[in-house]
Amino acid sequence: MATQTPPAPAPPRPAPHAGELGTPRYRRPFGAGREVTIHWLTFLVTAALVLAPVIPVLYQSIRNQPLYAAGGAFTLSNYVHLFTEADFGSIILDTLLFAVLTTVFALAVAVPMAVLLERTRFPAARLFGQVLRWPIYISPLVLAFGWIVVYGPAGFLTSAVREGLGWVPWNLYTLPGMAFVEAVAQVPVAFLFCANALAASDTSLENAARSVGAGPIRTLRSIVVPMLRPPMLYAGLLIFGTAVETLSIPLILGEPAGLTLFSSFLYEQGIDSVSPDYGLLGAASTFMLLTTIGLVAVQARLLGHAQRFVSVRGKASRSQLLDIGGWKWLGFAFVGVYAVFGALLPMAALVLRAFTSLLTPLVNPFDLLTLDNFRLIFAYAPYTESIVNSITVAFIGAVAVTLLGTVVVLVARRSDFRFARLLETAAQSPHAVPGLIVGIGFFWAFAWMPGGDAVRGTLLALIIAFGVRALPSAYGAISPATMQLGAELDQAARVAGADWWRTVSRILIRLLVPAMLASFLLIWTQMIREYAPAMFLAGAESQVIGTTAIDLWTQGETGSVAALATLQIAVTALVAGLAGLLLKRKHDA
Repeated sequence: MATQTPPAPAPPRPAPHAGELGTPRYRRPFGAGREVTIHWLTFLVTAALVLAPVIPVLYQSIRNQPLYAAGGAFTLSNYVHLFTEADFGSIILDTLLFAVLTTVFALAVAVPMAVLLERTRFPAARLFGQVLRWPIYISPLVLAFGWIVVYGPAGFLTSAVREGLGWVPWNLYTLPGMAFVEAVAQVPVAFLFCANALAASDTSLENAARSVGAGPIRTLRSIVVPMLRPPMLYAGLLIFGTAVETLSIPLILGEPAGLTLFSSFLYEQGIDSVSPDYGLLGAASTFMLLTTIGLVAVQARLLGHAQRFVSVRGKASRSQLLDIGGWKWLGFAFVGVYAVFGALLPMAALVLRAFTSLLTPLVNPFDLLTLDNFRLIFAYAPYTESIVNSITVAFIGAVAVTLLGTVVVLVARRSDFRFARLLETAAQSPHAVPGLIVGIGFFWAFAWMPGGDAVRGTLLALIIAFGVRALPSAYGAISPATMQLGAELDQAARVAGADWWRTVSRILIRLLVPAMLASFLLIWTQMIREYAPAMFLAGAESQVIGTTAIDLWTQGETGSVAALATLQIAVTALVAGLAGLLLKRKHDA
């Protein structure tokens, strides 16, 4: 009788990614061709989008001719010129000083506010918490315009103080003044980092300190504030990097005062120059790119070592708010002054300026009400088109980036694609590329590639450039929700015979709809306020709100700038409100 050979043991399944135990690793009984195609197509598209603005910048920095020109040779003279003849040393020092001051100012305001609102019995804490968050939805460019309307040389409050005191104790057109305005825009970032860390932390040490007689102030100083070092360091580096690459403040406040920073130097060399030195521009862009990449690498390292600050593990004790007695009213005044004079007053003055012919403390503004500023915007077609363009780019871009980000997350987190980790890194890497560099890089990429001239200067170019900048936000919004979905969902579908794409499209994507809606809102907000890449990519018919506002400002049309900024705020608030209602309905359902 013939003996039956026992079946060979099944080959072992590939191990999941580190830190992703339980993530399903699939075999491919059928549909393998479609699955592999989707994985590789996702990887190649993501890599192409991420590398497209970077490679031309690096290549141009070592060429003695523009990329689109015939001929040319490799050279390092562009870097020699940059550091010896372009006065780049003083620009570096001014930029570093600006970034340091911005970081110090932002943390000095945000950290005390986070402690007061999250760890003490503070009057109207929830209301203040919401007010301190809303500037995130406003472009720093718009906030800068609001500050000039109030605190500029001819500003409403400046004129009132000068009339009463005979002098004004502030000057926005200095490095400290510029840094403070930028810090106001960055305070919500630091506040959220610190407030979220305090809300999620264990209060056992605070309870222990109080049990041995430590008072509220001693507890805050000795326990709470030291435990904020990780979020303070991470937020500080993020703010520092943002200050290095920001364009709005250096352009609006620095250029009139003759102060040139990194970003305004690139702008002057590329946009304002009659005959741009593309090699110098490439070298400066490369230097800025390496600087921001270095900062992001330090952020990642600090975040990776944040666990060493965890002092208590296990079940967290219930938070007990500290009663700091009369000190709370001093804290209330501190938070109130920032909320009113730093955020609310500039925005209110900007909106009021949009509806008046002149804003001055010498005349009742209600006697100067007019709609002429809005009439100018809607009477001139290019200005109106910039509003439509911004809405179009933000909507199409938010949809496209959300869909791409969803597929990238699913391939990186819920598949057996061999380069999943590399795909995840590629999707998050545009965070290290400044907006100006994205604009310059895509400008050269479109000039370099065959058929690229048909794209450059169109809304498609802006959607691509803005989308690359927003891709890390989409990944960050969707990835946590994906990791919360149990692996048994995938495994059940596979047992029933579904291939990877059918499992993803029929089950996972439907469960990710709330996260995708949140991603859409986040990216919409980011793209409606974006303008830096458009400085190099926008054509005559593809201007956006930010570029048009800068043009109007240079023409002295303060009222029209205020009207345009007011429209941007209104559109952003409307979309954010509708999206919030939709998210609430989805959550309730």
